[in-house]
Amino acid sequence: MKKTSAVVYTLALALMLAACSPAFDWREYRSPDAPFTALFPGKPAVLTRQIDLDGQKTALTMTASEAEGNTFAIGTAVMANPGLAQAALPAMQAALLRNINGQITKEKSGSSDSGLRVEATGSRNGQAVQLIGRFVARDTRIFQIVIVGDASKLSRDNIDTFMDGVKIE
Repeated sequence: MKKTSAVVYTLALALMLAACSPAFDWREYRSPDAPFTALFPGKPAVLTRQIDLDGQKTALTMTASEAEGNTFAIGTAVMANPGLAQAALPAMQAALLRNINGQITKEKSGSSDSGLRVEATGSRNGQAVQLIGRFVARDTRIFQIVIVGDASKLSRDNIDTFMDGVKIE
């Protein structure tokens, strides 16, 4: 009887462990269309759509994945010239803040490599959300690196893993 109990217990434990997949399954992604690599907390999906950034129409390609209800995304687009790319960064930030009816809690302008950084709070679908964003222009290409989600489900380690894991080439 003890042998049967041990086998059942071992099988039950194995099934429980197999069913528990980590919410943050970090994996490296290299964009085939834009010069960046990143760590995403799951397999990302890619979608391209037309957007308007203060009168400048462009195609924005979003690469994103979700973990624990939080969205981790990188958007890229090409502008007509470097001046328009730099001018598009505040427009990208403003559009994201509008999407969550957000209020900035922290903002920092850095070098051309680090770009604009922002943290904000707001709401999406009636739920409180946090937004962490970085906006970078490189020549004519713009990048938005964003996390949007429930602050209680976002650890500083996961935020830093995603944000620091993005390498713009």
